[in-house]
Amino acid sequence: MENFLKGKKHIHFIGIGGSGMYPLAQILHTKGYYLTGSDNNETATLQAVRNMGIPVTLGQAAENIEGADCIVYSAAIMDDNPELIAAREAQKNGVYVAERSELLGLVTEQFSKAFCVSGTHGKTTTTSMLTMIMLAANVDPSAVIGGKLKAIGGSGRAGKSEYMVCEACEFKDTFLHLFPNISIILNIDRDHMDYFKTMERLKDSFTKFCNLTTDIIVANGSDENTMEVVKKCSTGAKIVTFGKTNSCDFYPEKITQISDFSWKFSLMNKGNLLSEIEVNVPGIHNVYNAVASCAAAYSAGIPIEAIKDGMAQFKGAMRRFEQLAEIDGVTFVDDYGHHPAEIAATLKTAKTMSFKRVWVVHQPFTYSRTAMLLDEFASALSIADKVVLTEIMGSREKNTYNIYAKDLAAKIDGCVWFPTFEEVARYVVDNVQSGDLVITTGCGDVYKVADIMIEMMKNE
Repeated sequence: MENFLKGKKHIHFIGIGGSGMYPLAQILHTKGYYLTGSDNNETATLQAVRNMGIPVTLGQAAENIEGADCIVYSAAIMDDNPELIAAREAQKNGVYVAERSELLGLVTEQFSKAFCVSGTHGKTTTTSMLTMIMLAANVDPSAVIGGKLKAIGGSGRAGKSEYMVCEACEFKDTFLHLFPNISIILNIDRDHMDYFKTMERLKDSFTKFCNLTTDIIVANGSDENTMEVVKKCSTGAKIVTFGKTNSCDFYPEKITQISDFSWKFSLMNKGNLLSEIEVNVPGIHNVYNAVASCAAAYSAGIPIEAIKDGMAQFKGAMRRFEQLAEIDGVTFVDDYGHHPAEIAATLKTAKTMSFKRVWVVHQPFTYSRTAMLLDEFASALSIADKVVLTEIMGSREKNTYNIYAKDLAAKIDGCVWFPTFEEVARYVVDNVQSGDLVITTGCGDVYKVADIMIEMMKNE
């Protein structure tokens, strides 16, 4: 792929306040590019962009792109956006127009130690863990994270070293734009089938991702799909495995749950104890995310003491089993999980905790995923004691599948659904009891339901 950043002086971001755009703006601003941007909504992130000295226009119009020799837009920008239409016209005169994932790829090329974290589940948590480890090691990393990490004040960080950590998302093969020096494959599960159609095509994409890696591939040796992919890799990169047992290079022993929200384990490498590691996030699945993070960092030369310190300091990423409030004995947690395997892991974790009942308020995301994984969603959500659904958030899709929340609700005993967030919140608040845990899950805007419930509880 052509490095379209070479020779460019003025880069304009359409939708600069987006969580995926902001970290790239941070990094490129630090590297000396002149940036401008626009967005439609005033947010704290947009103000943070302005605080860096980047001119931002609220509202989008064709004249905003004037003077730019490179224009970047996010996948959320619609084709009828006036700036994108103007950008397409400017493209005819040599202006480079790129989607955000292309820019992320070219940014990773500028680092000699780019850690790219892939997998169906756990990318944001693992990327955040790696970022904390590198901060503890004082290597001044850059980071592009799919969620917000309180330690860096958001979803990105512009460092001055050769170290970079970013998520490598497989959707529409966007991770094939990246230039990973160290790649991590956490797992490969059935997702984004509207694009990939078959598991074979999905695994083929991960094989291509592996073959982009120059130095080290850190792969889940306990995941059959991942190992099938790794065995097909033709790159000269060193392969390191992590997993559940001593058949892997890195694995945990003496796993102990300290509290509802913390674990500790012995980090092992080929039979040798490296360190005792503390993980201050709930769920056994996060123990394995921690092992993956430790394996990647240690294999790349990060000292074990920094790894231990960084993990101990990690308190979780926002919207990853994030504790929001406890009111009248009711605990509210928000989670990004939107795939059945993620929801099952979250709810199984919740059921091991010391709560009387576990409620899940779930917003299905995309018609295709809901239709294709309907039985899997029903099985995962049924782990909870009480299930409440919002309507499906279609996002980028039209409902050609003729699928609705009521179809999922019909497969779950006792499940209810409501068309509005206010009705969902009202039902939960009216029926919840002291000692209950309420978890909102989904990658859309279901977190707003949590906000509404908390506000209702405070006022009653």
